[in-house]
Amino acid sequence: MLDLGRLRALHAVSVHGSVGAAATALGYTPSAVSQQIAKLERETRTTLLERSGRGVRLTDDARQLASTARQLLSLVEEAEVRLEERRGLPSGLLSIGCFPSAARGLMPRALAELARRHPGLDARLTEVDPHLSVDLVARGVLDLAVAHDWDIAPLPAPPGVEQAVIGDDGCDILVHRDHPLAARRSVRREELAEERWISQPPGTVCHDWLARTLRATGFEPLIVHQAEENHTQVALVAAGLGIALAPRLGRGALPPEVAPLRLDPAPTRRLHAVWRAGAARRPAIRETVRTLQELWPSIATES
Repeated sequence: MLDLGRLRALHAVSVHGSVGAAATALGYTPSAVSQQIAKLERETRTTLLERSGRGVRLTDDARQLASTARQLLSLVEEAEVRLEERRGLPSGLLSIGCFPSAARGLMPRALAELARRHPGLDARLTEVDPHLSVDLVARGVLDLAVAHDWDIAPLPAPPGVEQAVIGDDGCDILVHRDHPLAARRSVRREELAEERWISQPPGTVCHDWLARTLRATGFEPLIVHQAEENHTQVALVAAGLGIALAPRLGRGALPPEVAPLRLDPAPTRRLHAVWRAGAARRPAIRETVRTLQELWPSIATES
């Protein structure tokens, strides 16, 4: 009899591409995942992982077994959904993926509220880029994701995935207090053609929005510094090294060296909750989405 936990570990490695990434997604240590795979190899008398450079790759047998594991995990999820639906109360394990600024600015309060209201629910958070989170939900790695998109780049929703709007997050242009624009309340995009920008790396939602928006005004943005963390971007602005577009959620208080300006027209960053259609009946999903939507107005006001 194959152990479901070991199959789950193999499935996670097949989805994330490495033992380390699978461990992060599952909330285990890499050694624990490796031990699960090793036990599964002994149970099946099959080599499942092979060394490939500094990482590993799945053998043909492992890919076949991982595909079967995905089907089994889907059946287990359906059974769990039916049981939880019969009880009528949110319960069991709920894996949530969330992009960093929402993990900092939204999820602590939401998770605390869920724990207070529903002690039988074990909600667990993993930080993940919004580009990846929707796909991880579709593959069954995450139960729910909090992702975001921009007005000119809507969030893609693959088949079998449903979503609900949580709310809109405000954004500002951040400049050094000695910048010529610092005394202004707002600025138009066309006025920023000659600026040196601080942005997230290419491939992220925020970077793509910045590049596409400024190109639409007729100029290529000069991105001189790249940093994933919003706090790092703020620190670079405070040092006078460029300007940045910064969402308000999870940003915290700005240092005195940094001045926020409203961008006209104002960009819209919209937060979404995303889940698999097959899990929509699960009370844990419905209650988590409701809690996020309920808390958002007060959090948005504070941001």
